[in-house]
Amino acid sequence: MKRIVFIYFILVMAFCTATAQQETVGQISITVDSTLNPQRKVTAHLKMDGYDGAIGIKLRGNSSLGFNQKKYTFELRDEQGKEVEAPLMGMPAHSKWVLLAPYNDVSAVRDPLAFQLWRDMGHWGPRTRMAELTMNGDYCGIYILSEAIKRGKDRVDVAKLKKSDVKGRDVTGGYLLRIDTFGEDEATFTSKVPGIGEGNMSTQVIWSCFYPKKKKLQPEQFDYIRNYVDTVEQVIQSDYFADPERGYARYIDVPSFVDYFIHTELSLNADGYKRSAYFYKEKQNADGTGGKLVAGPVWDYNLAYGNANFANADNIEAWNFEGASNNPTPALWQRLLQDPAFRKAVKVRYKTLRKSVLSNKAINAYIDRHAQLLAPCLDRHFGKYPELLVSEEEKKNLPKPQPFGTFPPMGEGFPPMGGDFPQMGEGFPPMGEGFPPMGDFGGFGGGFNAASMFAAYRVSSYDEEIQILKKWLADRLSFLDANIKRFDKDWQPRIQELKEIKMPQFNGGFPFPFPSSGQ
Repeated sequence: MKRIVFIYFILVMAFCTATAQQETVGQISITVDSTLNPQRKVTAHLKMDGYDGAIGIKLRGNSSLGFNQKKYTFELRDEQGKEVEAPLMGMPAHSKWVLLAPYNDVSAVRDPLAFQLWRDMGHWGPRTRMAELTMNGDYCGIYILSEAIKRGKDRVDVAKLKKSDVKGRDVTGGYLLRIDTFGEDEATFTSKVPGIGEGNMSTQVIWSCFYPKKKKLQPEQFDYIRNYVDTVEQVIQSDYFADPERGYARYIDVPSFVDYFIHTELSLNADGYKRSAYFYKEKQNADGTGGKLVAGPVWDYNLAYGNANFANADNIEAWNFEGASNNPTPALWQRLLQDPAFRKAVKVRYKTLRKSVLSNKAINAYIDRHAQLLAPCLDRHFGKYPELLVSEEEKKNLPKPQPFGTFPPMGEGFPPMGGDFPQMGEGFPPMGEGFPPMGDFGGFGGGFNAASMFAAYRVSSYDEEIQILKKWLADRLSFLDANIKRFDKDWQPRIQELKEIKMPQFNGGFPFPFPSSGQ
């Protein structure tokens, strides 16, 4: 009995310690002399809880580069410019960090909520802290300080690949992969299985090796991981894909794919499965076990939980795995759902999670704590970005939101963009003075309105946003409750034919895939 009481005491203390680390919103001050850009880091000075010293910082994002509130990637440096590690705001020490701007998420909770749910489901997900940022003396609003997705003991804990690890068990791990935009420092390969969706201009799915980076990735290592992913995708599409010995279970970590499916379908993320989709592969054990492809960690959920006007993201009864009209969705998710054993695993796991971390009570409690934490900062934040809220009178006169016409939907091509839009393949101009004029750019009504670019709705207050988010989650969970409970009975996924569509050629505007500044 004493042992049980002691363990309970330890758990309570751990919870209280974690809560105490985020009792208040942190304060971050950055001083930078150079113009920030999304291509390369410039030297700056950072002062905050856990650090007071040099950093290298750059802008991050793609479409979000046009927002009034910018996102940043930064690394901690010593006086000689070498990377150093520090435990910022109580999080495990590391050199790489991200400042996420919740500009198009009025709640400022979607990313932290998604990451927390993934951690509560038993996986590593980026830890976050809320903070207010001041840059060169100017107030920049509420930010989410987040761990970056990187290999490491306290992050994605896979083996560190050496140059000599080119054969046998040594070459089998670890790798960190993603389906997303990619940078010049990432080795890429195209899936041999076409993606799915309706109205996509291409069904090509591009994988990139996020770790190791291209300059350190040996040819034998690249060949190994490319061939492994090719095998995974082709086995999943084979006639024997559900065979317990020869099928997909031999190559993928099934529980992680089950959890990733549940997590993504709950969020109804507009980018679900097809952007910011990470996977990793551990080194095989000496006895030949392990070394399977693992789904996760999760990333980029500001356009999730009902917060987007495209890719069926505002349709409470949609399924992410069925694809949409923006980027192609990897077909493996559709195929996995055709296996009754996988569907049963989803059902069993979902029922368990609904009693704990995915209960309405647990989710609402997290949102309420987050809202209470941010309450003292909201007037300053919305004072800085008044366009994020609209009056009740303005709301009555808003036209119906139109899907963002230059990113999704993709099937009808691009509207005229005008001559002021930057050619992304040639790099962005300095971003310090805001984004160039963009013409009629979707959202609510004509003209460029970054605050409503992806918006499915607008709100007049933070409290209204929180209530909408809670109701959306309750409705989405009800939809999943009703459908997942019959997964092993009469439910069958919609099947889309796998077919390749040739990519149209553009003389200007967005090349494909987008060059990445780090999503």
